[in-house]
Amino acid sequence: MPVYIRKGPADIPEPPDSGHGDDEEELFLSDPDQLQDQLPQPFRMIDKVLDRLVDRAWDFISQRETVRVTEQAIQTIPIMQVSGDVKLPVRTNCVACSEDGRYIFLGHPHGLSVMAQPQGITTSSSSSPYCVPVWQEDHVEITSLHITCLGEMVYLLASLDDMGVARLFAYYSETSHLIKVMNETDDLNQRSVCVKFELSRGGDYGAATISCNGCQCLEVYRFPKDSWLKELSQHAPGVGDTGKLSPVAMLMKIKPPKPHTGSTMKSPFEVLQKTEDGNVIGSGQNHLISSRQWEDQDAVFKSVYRKYMVTNPSNTTDPEDRPSCVTSHFLLPGGLFPVLGGVKPQTGGVAVAVCLWWSGRHNLLQYLLCKAPRDKPDPEPKPDALWPNAQEILCSAVSSCTRHITLGLVTGLVTVWDRHLGLPLSVVSVEADSVFSSIIFVDYWPSTATEDALHSQGPNHSSTQVHLLVTCKSGACHRVDAGRGLDSHNVTQLSERPSDPGCFPVVTAAVPFLQRLALIMQRNGKILLQDMVDRRVVCCFSLPDTHLLANPWNPVFLLDPTQQSLLIPGDQRPGPDSGEEGEDRGSRLFVFRLRDAAVVKPYRHEYVGRASSPQGQSGTGTSNLEETCNLYFQQRVPSVEERNKVMTETWNQLQEHAAMVLLQN
Repeated sequence: MPVYIRKGPADIPEPPDSGHGDDEEELFLSDPDQLQDQLPQPFRMIDKVLDRLVDRAWDFISQRETVRVTEQAIQTIPIMQVSGDVKLPVRTNCVACSEDGRYIFLGHPHGLSVMAQPQGITTSSSSSPYCVPVWQEDHVEITSLHITCLGEMVYLLASLDDMGVARLFAYYSETSHLIKVMNETDDLNQRSVCVKFELSRGGDYGAATISCNGCQCLEVYRFPKDSWLKELSQHAPGVGDTGKLSPVAMLMKIKPPKPHTGSTMKSPFEVLQKTEDGNVIGSGQNHLISSRQWEDQDAVFKSVYRKYMVTNPSNTTDPEDRPSCVTSHFLLPGGLFPVLGGVKPQTGGVAVAVCLWWSGRHNLLQYLLCKAPRDKPDPEPKPDALWPNAQEILCSAVSSCTRHITLGLVTGLVTVWDRHLGLPLSVVSVEADSVFSSIIFVDYWPSTATEDALHSQGPNHSSTQVHLLVTCKSGACHRVDAGRGLDSHNVTQLSERPSDPGCFPVVTAAVPFLQRLALIMQRNGKILLQDMVDRRVVCCFSLPDTHLLANPWNPVFLLDPTQQSLLIPGDQRPGPDSGEEGEDRGSRLFVFRLRDAAVVKPYRHEYVGRASSPQGQSGTGTSNLEETCNLYFQQRVPSVEERNKVMTETWNQLQEHAAMVLLQN
């Protein structure tokens, strides 16, 4: 039969207008993505109005964000130029200054050098200071330095080289004396590797972190400070004798705690006999739990929290396979340790205890240093105090007065301990996009009128507000304000995860002589000061065009609080027109004198006239049990009503729960 075909293109009907209400009910037939029917009236009209409001609000927010980014790009950040520079004889690996600001010590591939700065470092001229080698030895590259004042114009130096050898020096009358090689041994194959070597304030004690067989232990030394001062005064100037000073005595060697295993003890009486004097509670070493109970408990835990263990990156590695690293801090007088130890605390800023923790562990251990000397160190010293935590410890820091100890935990918690009371001051949750990498105290912070009034009443009435700077492995940075009470916490994000890898911060440090400013050094070599309150960049530091930052991934720098300067070693840029060649790489020590900079004057003005920081004023501590108890009660009295209210509510909830259980039974 004939077929009639219409001539011309076929007319394709246009889609119906979305504004017609009659066709809206069948829109899902023409749009395959609409798998669900639309809302009925009048909810459909309400949904349209809300969508339009949200779209308008988002457009307004986008416009404001565009304007803000444009203004930020237009706004010029002040650039601070170099105030002076000093030519370095060789490449510098580390820089450290003495506490009195008289000397700057430098570590390089051939030993140690010193540079005197009685009037501060000036511009490079004939009167500029220069580096003087004080100890040289071939094939010894110093990578770390720690310095403290042993006495008037006498300095104690703890050095570490690239082979893990720790050395102890004394510098007096422009002469260095090698006192001891801490991990020296005749057989090089049996020599242990020192990871870190630090000194206590005043040079009474030293702590060396020794790595051996995949784990680390802490060796604590007591130094004969008085004997060294007498012996050094008898040496002729310019003559450095090796091994002529009094020997160093090891006080204790602290090894990692043993892992918890099944117990073979049969009765609680046997457990009590193993605990000796029983002063430390909660270490978990002596118990009645058998190996079978450990295995059953572990199986139950893994079955209940299986999904969390799979998604949590901290559980992807077996704790036994991870290396056990130790972190330690010296503690000044104050708190309960001298009282509990039954030893009269020392005065004059001498360290009385050392606190430490191992990676992958929850406990913060503390050991007293002011114990009666022994002929031989205890092979297994027991901690004098143990502070447990809910999660694994990732990083730690101690305030300048050592009253407060802060710990960064694996789940984003920040715990601040108060040594005067022996209790946690605050526990703050930080919503971070990754785990913590470092945490530091910001000791110099503007105080309010209320805090100044408390400081004037004495050290026992000092404010308990502390300020912390927390850095994550992703590069994000947070400021944490923590204090006693539920409403005294504040977390401010200073910077987000950088989108550009070159902007990743490799150094984040608080400036000790300028309030609320942080020094940030990025991977691309950019150096800046950031305000930790309004999060703006205060200024950037610019090196000369002929030089660049030495080792931007691990930069060397020094913040000198006495001279109020920033010192940065720089290497000459490589190129065919380089005028200086050789091992020194045209290295220079560039100085930025922040004392004379107008851009940081508002931050310096707040600090002038104050003898010490708020936390530093609270570092005098208490000397006996009565004063400690009085301080404890003074801190507890203001919160009596709040604690009574919470306790009453808790008891009411328990009674309601008990009544409900009785009805169900």
